Amino acid sequence: MKKRILSLLMVIIVTFAIIGCGGESSGNSSDTTEKEGITIGYACKDVNDTFQTYLIEAAQEYADNNEITLNVVDAQNDVVKQQDQVKDFITQGVDAILVLIIDTSSAAPITAAAQEAGIPLVYVNTNPYPDGDVPEGVYYVGSIEKEAGELQAEYIGELLGGEGNACVLQGSLVHEGAVQRTEGVEDKLSELYPDIEILAKQPADWQKDEAMNVMENWLTTYNNDIQAVFANNDEMALGVVNALQANGLTDTKVIGIDGTTAALEAIKEGTLAGSVYQDATGQAQGAMEIAKTVVTGETVAEQVKWVPFILITPENVDEFM
Repeated sequence: MKKRILSLLMVIIVTFAIIGCGGESSGNSSDTTEKEGITIGYACKDVNDTFQTYLIEAAQEYADNNEITLNVVDAQNDVVKQQDQVKDFITQGVDAILVLIIDTSSAAPITAAAQEAGIPLVYVNTNPYPDGDVPEGVYYVGSIEKEAGELQAEYIGELLGGEGNACVLQGSLVHEGAVQRTEGVEDKLSELYPDIEILAKQPADWQKDEAMNVMENWLTTYNNDIQAVFANNDEMALGVVNALQANGLTDTKVIGIDGTTAALEAIKEGTLAGSVYQDATGQAQGAMEIAKTVVTGETVAEQVKWVPFILITPENVDEFM
C-alpha cells in the first residue's frame, strides 16, 4: 500500500514537473516565435559617427518590424576589439552577423571565422572586397563610393564656373569609402574642370573638430585663397564651415556626404553648399533583409547590393528634411 502511494506521489510530482517545464518552455517558445528564432549580431564601427547611428536605427527598425533580435556592439574604432566582438557573436551562436568594418584590410580574419562557423556574414556601408571577388557565404550592401565624389565635383565645379582652388578633407585612409570618394572628386575635376586646382588633401578621421583644425591650418597656409572644400562626410564639412565662420569667410563652397540632419539645416541656412545623400535605411535594411533571407533558407539573387547616392542642393533639400 505504501509503495502504491509513493508511486502515485512520484507520478504527480513528475507530472507537475513536466507541466512546469512545459509552461516555461512554452514561454520560451512564444519568445522564439515572436522573434522567429532569428538573432543577428551587428558589429558597428563607432557610434560617435552620426551616420553610424542612422544605420543602427534603420537596422533596429527592420528587426522590430520582422520580429528579429538585433544585438549591436560598438568597436569604438578599435580593429582588434571589433574582431573580438565578431568572435563573441560566433560563440553566442547568432544566426547571422552584420559588420561595418573599421579597416578593410582587417576583414580576412572576420570572414574566415564566420565561414568556419557557417554563419552568414553581411558587410554594410564599407566594402572590404572592392574588386568584386566576394567570398562564399559573404555579402555586401552599400553604395559605389566613387560616385559620391563625382557628384560633389560636378556640382561644385559648376558653382565655381570651372575655376578656383580647392582642398579635400578625407576620412580615414584605411577606409575604402574615403579613398574612393577622394578619387571621385579628383577624377571628375580632371575630366570636367581641369582649371580647378586641388591645393591639398588631408585626413580628418571623419571628425568635425579635427576638420576644423585642418581647415584653420589651410587658411593660414594658403592665405584664405580657397574657393571650395570637398569633405568625405558631413561632420567634416560642418567643421570646415565652423572654421570659415570663425575667420569671417562666407564665399567658400563646402560640400559633404551623408545628408545628416545638421548638414541639411546648414544647406537651408546657406552655410553649406550641398551634400550627397547616403541612404542609411537602404543600406542597413538591405543588409538585414539579406541576412534574414539567408537564415530562412531562401536564395539571395546577388551577393552585392548597391544603393544609389543622391545629390542634395538648396533646390531639393526640403525633400530630405
